[in-house]
Amino acid sequence: MNWALALALPLAWSLDALFGEPRNRFHPVAWLGAVLAPLGRRISTQPPWGAFVAGAIAWSAIALTVGLAAWWWQQVLLRDPTPWWCLLWLALMLKPCFAWRMLRDEVRAVEQALSRDGLEAARGRLARLVSRDVQRFDECQIRETAIETLAENLNDSVVAPLVWYAIAGLPGAVVYRFANTADAMWGYRGRYEWAGKWAARADDALSWLPARITAWLISPICSPTAWRTLRAEAARTPSPNGGWPMGAMALALGVRLGKPGVYLLHPAGSAPGRAHIERALQVATWAAHAAMVLATAAWLLRGAWS
Repeated sequence: MNWALALALPLAWSLDALFGEPRNRFHPVAWLGAVLAPLGRRISTQPPWGAFVAGAIAWSAIALTVGLAAWWWQQVLLRDPTPWWCLLWLALMLKPCFAWRMLRDEVRAVEQALSRDGLEAARGRLARLVSRDVQRFDECQIRETAIETLAENLNDSVVAPLVWYAIAGLPGAVVYRFANTADAMWGYRGRYEWAGKWAARADDALSWLPARITAWLISPICSPTAWRTLRAEAARTPSPNGGWPMGAMALALGVRLGKPGVYLLHPAGSAPGRAHIERALQVATWAAHAAMVLATAAWLLRGAWS
């Protein structure tokens, strides 16, 4: 059992490197989005307390459903007498839970557009990655936002699913991917504030440990003083988790990163330039691969100890 769960991860990683993301019609996360979008709109029309309760019930029901389905499918596969078949299907089910190649390529495309085609093209590429209005961003703001997005999504789209896979196997990765998707669709103030409050808090809870692991992988810290510095930077953001990988990246690169009117990380740092984007991608690549190796090793060690 443990060896299969261990070897399925590097196979899924290879599938991601070779093929990237499947088209939406074949992507389980897109299927979840197709369910969450109309459900969220309906729940958000209720009064605050009713929207909160309905949102919590809906979130819990879907999380339980996808978690049990993943657990059942994992048990079926692990009982299969054909090892290669088990590994292939485990990898195919695990692959949609993380998206390293897409994240890397989209961030690199922002810098390529900025260098080759100018501000308008870069703003268009950046708008694919973030929900904020980027139409008036200058070069510095574009690069800041791209690096922030790389760091934050390194946790959400790569490290956190792998951490939960290491903890609970396929069900752990699947439930985390659902929780993060629900937060991305429902976890906003305004219309969705009460409908998405449970989803936002659940994502915060499930991301708490992975965000700190991501920060450590970005900038390995061995001294209490360095950790206190990182913790102080992370506290500048309103998110209990997002500031950790972003703060670690800002410190590792020696740049300042900020969202106007919301936070400024490492204010003594320099403005990010083209070289900083490439360096950020190198740091994130190392961290992503380290997370994959550690998650694989966790299952191999369980096999050795069992």
